[in-house]
Amino acid sequence: MSLPGADVRHTAATTASPILDARIARADVPTVYSRLAPLYDVWAGFTEAKARRACLEAAAIRDGQDVLEVAVGTGLTFAEILRRNPHGRSTGVDVTPPMLARARQRAERTAPPGARWELARGDAYALAFPDASFDVVVNNYMFDLLPEKDFPAVVAELARVLRPGGRLVLVNMTRDARGANAFEWLYRLSPALMGGCRGVFLEPAVRAAGFGDVHRTLVVQWGVPSEVLAAVKPSEAA
Repeated sequence: MSLPGADVRHTAATTASPILDARIARADVPTVYSRLAPLYDVWAGFTEAKARRACLEAAAIRDGQDVLEVAVGTGLTFAEILRRNPHGRSTGVDVTPPMLARARQRAERTAPPGARWELARGDAYALAFPDASFDVVVNNYMFDLLPEKDFPAVVAELARVLRPGGRLVLVNMTRDARGANAFEWLYRLSPALMGGCRGVFLEPAVRAAGFGDVHRTLVVQWGVPSEVLAAVKPSEAA
């Protein structure tokens, strides 16, 4: 089912203009998102719902898998992961306690009976999990906060906890086929108005990390372009 104002198409990344610098310090992200937590679901409903739905389809979660969501926010995607994985293990992490509290409340309301799930504070730069712990790793609207120079290290950390043959799905604000993002003028005026998010392109970092079967989908909802990037970690044999 399509959402009003949404457009979905498969496309290659457009990098004609440089990615804007990240202007919210990593240490300040929890403070910014603590303020945004009560309003986040409204913004997400208008601009992110279609891309989050595409994320879940690209993740192709099979019941019984070990699934990790990094940067769960208020749990919008995590609740759907629980519905799709009632007999597996679903884990979510975030750096912002008020966001985690909302995610936990949502999970408690929506989790199927007997579902195994955990939500905890965690940092994408250093995940507290052993190597090759998960079959699927998903991440929504986090890299568009981070400095571009950090993309390779964070992608490598997500790859570390993913099993060989596992699927990685990343969703972020990006730019459309013309290299445009109408909301970036707000970011230039005040990054906090956009939650620190600006248009990014993750495909080069994902390919450089050795992932294969990389597919990028552009989703535009109410004028906000998002990229849904799905990739597979090569098997050890490969």
